[in-house]
Amino acid sequence: MEEMEEELKCPVCGSFYREPIILPCSHNICQACARNILVQTPESESPQSRRASGSGVSDYDYLDLDKMSLYSEADSGYGSYGGFASAPTTPCQKSPNGVRVFPPAMPPPATHLSPALAPVPRNSCITCPQCHRSLILDDRGLRGFPKNRVLEGVIDRYQQSKAAALKCQLCEKAPKEATVMCEQCDVFYCDPCRLRCHPPRGPLAKHRLVPPAQGRVSRRLSPRKVSTCTDHELENHSMYCVQCKMPVCYQCLEEGKHSSHEVKALGAMWKLHKSQLSQALNGLSDRAKEAKEFLVQLRNMVQQIQENSVEFEACLVAQCDALIDALNRRKAQLLARVNKEHEHKLKVVRDQISHCTVKLRQTTGLMEYCLEVIKENDPSGFLQISDALIRRVHLTEDQWGKGTLTPRMTTDFDLSLDNSPLLQSIHQLDFVQMKASSPVPATPILQLEECCTHNNSATLSWKQPPLSTVPAEGYILELDDGNGGQFREVYVGKETMCTVDGLHFNSTYNARIKAFNKTGVSQYSKTLVLQTSEGKGGRESSPDKDTDSEEQTLPFPVPSERLPLRRMSPFSSTLNLQPSFPGRSYFDFRSSPHQLSLHSSLQSLNAPGSNFETQSAPYSQLVDIKKLLAVAWFAFDPGSAHSDIIFSNDNLTVTCSSYDDRVVLGKTGFSKGVHYWELTVDRYDNHPDPAFGVARIDVMKDVMLGKDDKAWAITEGGITKGATIGVLLDLNRKTLTFFINDEQQGPVAFDNVEGLFFPAVSLNRNVQVTLHTGLPVPDFYSSRASIA
Repeated sequence: MEEMEEELKCPVCGSFYREPIILPCSHNICQACARNILVQTPESESPQSRRASGSGVSDYDYLDLDKMSLYSEADSGYGSYGGFASAPTTPCQKSPNGVRVFPPAMPPPATHLSPALAPVPRNSCITCPQCHRSLILDDRGLRGFPKNRVLEGVIDRYQQSKAAALKCQLCEKAPKEATVMCEQCDVFYCDPCRLRCHPPRGPLAKHRLVPPAQGRVSRRLSPRKVSTCTDHELENHSMYCVQCKMPVCYQCLEEGKHSSHEVKALGAMWKLHKSQLSQALNGLSDRAKEAKEFLVQLRNMVQQIQENSVEFEACLVAQCDALIDALNRRKAQLLARVNKEHEHKLKVVRDQISHCTVKLRQTTGLMEYCLEVIKENDPSGFLQISDALIRRVHLTEDQWGKGTLTPRMTTDFDLSLDNSPLLQSIHQLDFVQMKASSPVPATPILQLEECCTHNNSATLSWKQPPLSTVPAEGYILELDDGNGGQFREVYVGKETMCTVDGLHFNSTYNARIKAFNKTGVSQYSKTLVLQTSEGKGGRESSPDKDTDSEEQTLPFPVPSERLPLRRMSPFSSTLNLQPSFPGRSYFDFRSSPHQLSLHSSLQSLNAPGSNFETQSAPYSQLVDIKKLLAVAWFAFDPGSAHSDIIFSNDNLTVTCSSYDDRVVLGKTGFSKGVHYWELTVDRYDNHPDPAFGVARIDVMKDVMLGKDDKAWAITEGGITKGATIGVLLDLNRKTLTFFINDEQQGPVAFDNVEGLFFPAVSLNRNVQVTLHTGLPVPDFYSSRASIA
């Protein structure tokens, strides 16, 4: 019941209601507090004076008074009336619960009547401290308001249910325990408040102070007053007026005040309103139950937020510490390089100092010796050695003139730490929103069939993935400087095609594209490598009008029978379509870890020596299909190799740390088509026995290639340092052929080769080989295959 206590306290004094009265706005107030906040209005502004002057004012003049109130939204609480020359405003005070109240302009006259029976000044006005509605009191004064007996009964039961000690009712902050109660004031006091607010002098000296317990009993035993009519104090309420929504007595009905109103029995309406209140409480109870469950949920959220915050902070600290550790490790590595450079410089300078010191000592000794020889007076003896001395002097002088007096090492350290990318990354270090309101767009796809280059310009085209459901608001195209430098933005917009002009001739540019929307940006597309033309011909080099008008960009057409080659597969992930005519420009499409290359040519229409007529001519008229060759780009695979294999040169060069043979496979497997690659022997010591060929994915890695039934290889036949071994895998004819230094080793090494094969090599620590891929099939084999 403690939550109900605020409902039982007066908004003016902040204490439990004492003789509460009901204002027309349905709010309650203590009768004594109502008298304290009365305000007297001027005669000229009262409704009675206006009616006497014939102004025809209605009975609802209190609404006009409400408009004249000083209360506003900026002034919380209660205000007095202003604008009257005869009624100056009065400073306000605050009640214990924060409501502003105004004391009377002058102290009330001394009277022996109770506050309820004391006369009310004429033309008095009262304003509700809660809703701030104002009204003028009639001749009955405060006795015209009904008393809330139900509220008194609830307060009595509430106070009786409290077993704790009675508290002082006038303490502002922490109420102290009451020591006395005044029967006349009906207030509990502690000692400090009694001395301050209820001194034993003047009219208060006649009040009777009793102990708090006795005061509680006297309150409990005081007879409950029967609710009487406000107009007829001797009559009890017996009926209820439905229109006026108030209980009335028989005398009110006899006087005709409610003659046209619907009147019902007081008991029946009491039961009906109780039922309605119970039904309304049921709905409110459900809302209160939901509110309690919601509060439990919020409290659980507070605990969960605290736990998640601690966990997230720990994770953040761990991530930052990991970055700091990585930076410290890199710092140690860089310092080691600086120390190494420092030691190298010191060694070079010290060696030069030592050499120069020895040389200077020899030179000084020669000079001193020559001076002593010059002092000799024996001409014949001098001439015997003079020629040799002269030659030695000139030789020594020449030795000093051959850069000997130039420092071999500079004092500056030719090292410059490029920390700008790292600083930029640190400044951009931020949290990633894990659950965005809407996802970022999908990564765009470059349309290779529409991308081309012409002279020193390039045209790129892209699109969103077919199954993408997130729209893109625009795209960002980035291009490097043609020299492997950093990417820079060259286009930002909604279009899906862009032509970049002003590029360098005979240069290679890297391009990439990404999409963006309000949420963020997508991942970059795969990198597209653009090769501009060599600058021969073209508009820039030909001023002839006819030639200039004939030059157009010809997109390289892809025949329908070659389209399956452009699809990415788990193994053969590279395509190189290379046309036969010279002076081509091409572009490569790279993806890590594999590469996809598409070479496209730019050829002028109706150029001399060509048989092109229209761009829509059949494909066989444009390009000789037999000269289109599919080649593969790949490297050795560290993931499937033996642990003793040592990789270098971007996994294109391998050797071994063991004297035993170890196997390493290529990263790309083949199941159809014709494929050719070469291996050069970089080191060949102590007559090792390397093997070259193809193998299954599950070949044994710790024995020589070909020792089991999972590999096919060549192990002899003129292999020395600098030799080149070619491997030709023709899965269309199911054959495997080997070449050494461009010479075929027999007709066919193996036939009936069928399945999935990987390039393979076995070697030991005495051998080092380098892989070369992306090579066309030898010409003689291509011609022989075409004839067949």
